[in-house]
Amino acid sequence: MATKKIQSALISVFYKDNLEPIIALLKKHGVKIYSTGGTQKFIEEQGAEVIPVEELTSYPSIFGGRVKTLHPKVFGGILYRRDNDGDVAQAGEYDIPAIDLVIVDLYPFEETVASGAPEADIIEKIDIGGISLIRAAAKNFKDVTIIASKDQYAELEGRLTAQEGATTLADRRYFAAQAFQVSSNYDTHIFNYFNQEENIPALKVSETKAKALRYGENPHQNAHFYGNMEDLFDQLNGKELSYNNLVDVDAAVNLIAEFKGETAFAILKHTNACGVALASTVKEAYQKAFAADTTSAFGGVLITNQTVDKDAAEEMHSLFFEVLIAPAFTGEALEVLKGKKNRILLVQKMDLPGTKMIKTLLNGVIEQDKDLATETKADFTVATKKAPTEAEKDALVFAAKICKHTKSNTIILSNGDQLFSSGVGQTSRVDALLQAIDKAKAFGFDLNGAVMASDAFFPFPDCVEIAGKAGITAVVQPGGSIKDQLSVDYCDANGIAMVMTGVRHFKH
Repeated sequence: MATKKIQSALISVFYKDNLEPIIALLKKHGVKIYSTGGTQKFIEEQGAEVIPVEELTSYPSIFGGRVKTLHPKVFGGILYRRDNDGDVAQAGEYDIPAIDLVIVDLYPFEETVASGAPEADIIEKIDIGGISLIRAAAKNFKDVTIIASKDQYAELEGRLTAQEGATTLADRRYFAAQAFQVSSNYDTHIFNYFNQEENIPALKVSETKAKALRYGENPHQNAHFYGNMEDLFDQLNGKELSYNNLVDVDAAVNLIAEFKGETAFAILKHTNACGVALASTVKEAYQKAFAADTTSAFGGVLITNQTVDKDAAEEMHSLFFEVLIAPAFTGEALEVLKGKKNRILLVQKMDLPGTKMIKTLLNGVIEQDKDLATETKADFTVATKKAPTEAEKDALVFAAKICKHTKSNTIILSNGDQLFSSGVGQTSRVDALLQAIDKAKAFGFDLNGAVMASDAFFPFPDCVEIAGKAGITAVVQPGGSIKDQLSVDYCDANGIAMVMTGVRHFKH
């Protein structure tokens, strides 16, 4: 373990928070400090002596600060190899001092983009000197310690304190790895900003915040969540979200987003809705959603798009469920719901961001647009002689929204404000329909006058025949089968209305 005492440091940072203890340590150990601009002033305010970089390079900061540290005396001091006789000789020849510690961070590019700043401001936040210093110091980790983020100040402080102002080779390699993570993440966000218009076919994903999960889908699988969950939710109660919780929460949030402007409630199990309903109150919407499948609701994920009040909380309190998501909870509701300490309560603060989906597959990755298409009555093309009534059209819209978020092959049976049943993830569309009919009957629903939604076309008329005999009076499907007319003919002969959307919603 090659331990090296730090004798000189270059410090130039945008964020100076919590830098004071580092300055105090460097001062204590007599470290020579080089710095620039505002950082120099900050260090001097801590009572430490500073050599301006301009004095080292004999050049001032030029071009509005775009060029400050880009000079051989700076990069030479970082990059020359202390165990290479030729490098050492050249450093002496050109009066290049060794720099043992580099503390720099990068201009806040991501934050500037997120703020909606004009492009000129965004471009100025593309760091050149900082990123070059980080890469140079990380490359020469055998001799140089690199701190590339304020998040690493505490770690550096701890190691310098424990090791009397020195770092080990293991320390320096660790900080180098962290530095390349910082630089690669930075470049990824810059590329993605430019690629919004250029559309270069390259996939760049970088998430720097990782949370270890208890396990993956099963206990023998390790798992992590990468991202800022705190941006989306405030957790008010309960244990940590598991891998399976996260998958179900994602499905729930995507489904409930279909019902803006309405009071909706949904209950999901293994990403599929087992209950969805609309009503005038959250309590009533919950009751109707629960009634669709009182068995599957046990251990499910619940979500609503309205504030959960005391009446709703008391109604659902007796049910064992894993997660409840809402935009807000009243104080009285929280008193009731927190009665079970492991129950996860999430306040959803924003809609899901992004328009792309990514998945690992085979020896690569597939990416696609999110399915953001949602059909309204205006998108219906009536295919049969009989047109659906306005009430049936409303019911078809409701059923189609649920169908879009259910695993294929799927069939949804409903009225205009309550899911009656679903057939999900079946290898045959007929099996999906039969499953849905049996389930509806099992929970006491009368299908006479109900509607049916299918995520894909009917290749044969068997589904509409089975549905018609069960009492279904209106059907929505994408159409597109070469045998569409067979289904249309059956509907015409049996007084069933059918509309087509031209949009398929497979979900695998």
